[in-house]
Amino acid sequence: MDKKRDQKMEEKKMQNCEKYEVGYFMPPVDSMKWTQKDHIEKAPIWCSVDLRDGNQALVVPMSLEQKLEFFTYLVQIGFKEIEVGFPAASETEYKFVRTLIEQNMIPDDVKIQVLTQSREHIIKKTFEAVKGGKNIIVHLYNSVSKVQREEVFRASKEEVKQIAVDGAEIIKKTAATMPETNFWFEYSPESFTGTEPEYAAEVCNAVIDVWQPTPWHKMYINLPSTVQMSMPHVYASQIEYMSDHLHHRDSVVISLHPHNDRGTGVADAECGMLAGAERIEGTLFGNGERTGNVDVVTIAMNMFTHGVDPELDFSDMPDVVKHYEKYTDMTVHERHPYAGALVFAAFSGSHQDAIAKGMKYREEKDIDQWCVPYIPIDPTDLGREYGADVIRINSQSGKGGVAYILEQDFGFHIPKAMREEIGYMMKSISDHEHKELAPEEIFSAFEQEYINDFDFVDITAATFTQMSEDYKTNKGMKVNMEVTIDDNRYQIEATGTGRLDAVRNALRKTPYMFDYDFVTYEEHSLELESTSRAAAYVAIQDANGWVYWGCGVHNDIIPAAINALVSAINRMNRENGSVERKQEEDD
Repeated sequence: MDKKRDQKMEEKKMQNCEKYEVGYFMPPVDSMKWTQKDHIEKAPIWCSVDLRDGNQALVVPMSLEQKLEFFTYLVQIGFKEIEVGFPAASETEYKFVRTLIEQNMIPDDVKIQVLTQSREHIIKKTFEAVKGGKNIIVHLYNSVSKVQREEVFRASKEEVKQIAVDGAEIIKKTAATMPETNFWFEYSPESFTGTEPEYAAEVCNAVIDVWQPTPWHKMYINLPSTVQMSMPHVYASQIEYMSDHLHHRDSVVISLHPHNDRGTGVADAECGMLAGAERIEGTLFGNGERTGNVDVVTIAMNMFTHGVDPELDFSDMPDVVKHYEKYTDMTVHERHPYAGALVFAAFSGSHQDAIAKGMKYREEKDIDQWCVPYIPIDPTDLGREYGADVIRINSQSGKGGVAYILEQDFGFHIPKAMREEIGYMMKSISDHEHKELAPEEIFSAFEQEYINDFDFVDITAATFTQMSEDYKTNKGMKVNMEVTIDDNRYQIEATGTGRLDAVRNALRKTPYMFDYDFVTYEEHSLELESTSRAAAYVAIQDANGWVYWGCGVHNDIIPAAINALVSAINRMNRENGSVERKQEEDD
């Protein structure tokens, strides 16, 4: 049996890798100057292709109404260039472009981009679609890669280059007949990543020579990673080579359109910008054909974390997610960088503790720079919250996280010595119920276990008198109090070194045993207002050395302290029955 199993396992192994070979080309000269840079210094020109690439990748493409709404939202985010479609490809695409223009939906500072193949009738139809528009980018493309030339077109390099030149000439001539519109031209050598860099430069330069751009009216050369074929450093080197070898370089904007077949679309774009690219075509959250386009949100926020303004507004990321999911009927993954529901969530106890301490450190030192362990960006910069989004409590969480939630969301500064006990309690609840605990559930459990527990022992009234008229001289405190124990009411008077000691001595005058010692006491205000409530924490130790905590809450700190003591006593009694009638009373 083992031999058969091993044989089957051997047959299942991936043994066909030898049929794959490198399909990309390194530049013929060293093109690695980009490696000397350590970050992107300014935002690129952003061009959203959500309405074209993103739309054609959807199982159910967007309706006209959805596309119009999405266009408006993309403008609201800050995109100044938006590819709106391939108007010659379908009546729906054509109608969308006409609606934008005829309903005057395009702001004066926004350019719409339309895609066209290098075919005369398609170019003519494209110009018909944009008639009356103010600022239009006409995006011409044709495939130039070695595989496409040999297998699809079965054409020579000269023939493929001529396709691009012919299209460029038709576009230039047609645009000249529409002087009322500001036209910008863009050319994409499609499948650039599978093209010899020298040949890609030759084709692009032939198009540039036709269009004759100027520094005051530039054109775009878009270098698409139509299919990702190499590691990012190769793509960057290809971009640098092109940047160094294009005609009229000061009049050309190098644009990138990375796809994500190898899962490195963002890395390709970032390295490509270091190598000279000035423009990025991509989609929100990377929606696109196959494994998707480059993710504009991630690139923009990566820049933001390096102190560079991306010039796109993602300050309300949950709203961006909501709109994206509404228009595309797709879901942003919970672990998607910056936008996922769980990207700031820390469940690990050690992570939570470090985050909580880091937040506290920033608060104490009044530091402007963001420097919190495990959290590379301030969640509030994205419209998220510290408590609900950062510290999440489950069975893996620790004392620091629970204490952070109770402090940030409910104002309780849990004493350090008490945190471990509460942390274990919450872990146990989460483990038993097999779920994450919401902040409200955490507080409910804390309140039920520790706060103002008057079950069995209840001090219903207490008046304190200082034993000395000189408050600087501590001669003790006297208490006159009323207490109910096991439904029996007692009126007692006693003295002690302080209030809590006087209460303990008074309780010992009842027919019940109160055998405990004080361990610690802490107090604080729950709110900042003058009418705020106070919280007090008391720890007592029974005869066996076990420690019991109680928490008291009241508008006055003195009753809050008494409530904390009573809560600790009642917890002790539930655990070991310490508060019982004295033997002589039974006799």
